[in-house]
Amino acid sequence: MKERIIEKSAEIAVIGLGYIGLPTAIMFANAGFNVMGYEIREEVVKKLNSGNSHIVEPDIDELLHKAIKSGRLRATSDKNDIRGKDVYLICVQTPLKDDKTPDLSYLENAVRTVAETMKMGSLVIIESTIPPMTTIRMAKLIERVNGLKAGRDFYMAHAPERVMPGRIFKELVYNSRILGGIDEKSAELAEILYRSFVKGQIFKTNSTTSEMVKLMENTFRDVNIALANEFALLAHQYGIDIFKAIELANTHPRVKIHTPGIGVGGHCLPKDPYLLLSSAKEDFGLVKKAREINEDMPLFVKDLLVSALKTINLPPEDATVTVLGLAYKGDSDDMRNSPALSFIEEIKEEVKDVRTYDPYVKGTHETLEEALRGSDVAVIATDHSLFRNLNWEELGKLMRNRVLIDGRHVVQTPPKGFVFKGIGRGEY
Repeated sequence: MKERIIEKSAEIAVIGLGYIGLPTAIMFANAGFNVMGYEIREEVVKKLNSGNSHIVEPDIDELLHKAIKSGRLRATSDKNDIRGKDVYLICVQTPLKDDKTPDLSYLENAVRTVAETMKMGSLVIIESTIPPMTTIRMAKLIERVNGLKAGRDFYMAHAPERVMPGRIFKELVYNSRILGGIDEKSAELAEILYRSFVKGQIFKTNSTTSEMVKLMENTFRDVNIALANEFALLAHQYGIDIFKAIELANTHPRVKIHTPGIGVGGHCLPKDPYLLLSSAKEDFGLVKKAREINEDMPLFVKDLLVSALKTINLPPEDATVTVLGLAYKGDSDDMRNSPALSFIEEIKEEVKDVRTYDPYVKGTHETLEEALRGSDVAVIATDHSLFRNLNWEELGKLMRNRVLIDGRHVVQTPPKGFVFKGIGRGEY
């Protein structure tokens, strides 16, 4: 197996061709491996095999076309096409159930598919973000399905992704990687494989440590964002601009406070703290409390909205609200767990009408001007670059009432003639 990977004669199957699986498949194909991507969505398979991506990401169309044209990448929904491969990369989602516990059904189904199609000596790698000790449990699942013995008849590792939408291909190459094997041989084979295109550092460890590291990274960010959000809530009580205060606090050489906002979205941060706690014997409180703070931020923006409507004596049930931005992060089309959607859910039954506009995602209106014409309130929910330099005094002429709520700190100076409210921008 080692020689086949080094010579790039090893054949790779990638299970799941979403935001992580597809770019990873493209990278291995363009590195010289023959890659078969397995995806149950047949419409995605057809689109990819025609050379067209189903996700938005810089450079993906060019890199996908190169991989398809070379003949080294093909997509399939037929399990027989991934039978007997040398390497299996599992890149499926691990969402939360309604009770905030992990739903591992997608992973378990993918692992069963691999177990039914793999051969003796195969290397199985899970890229999905998963609770601690899951890789070991999935290795045992493979043993039960096909009778092979982990560490003797097949190898297994956890290789969590560390990329950000909008920078995936650059970060796949230059970011460091953590590779956790169920044994040393598994970690060694995974390192040789990823070194085919990764230029960043590669750190080998055991699979449970790598699972923990991934969850720690995102939980660290979530907890620190929660701290920044709590600072913002306090700033309203004290009547100060929290962003100016954070800027000053961050001049301290050992302080780096994060940025507060309407909430935390994406596939990782809203979910990973719960994955971290899911197998724990005891919840110590901090991680879950941080989650609660961040999940409640859309409610605080609703409070800002209600306060602003009181200022102009407009009952909420008579108000038309335009939400600017549906994606969870700026200059992206990714709406997974977007706080903008949570905010809309909170207000839609209490206001007259909710309009939406996003330059990357289809909303209720195709242009900003159409979305604002006759509206009473504009709420900035995503920090798209487009929203940073708008002429609000001109846009305000389209509106029935001029109320602006900034949930992302994109408006530096409140526009004249508007009732302005912003997270962390003083009293409300």
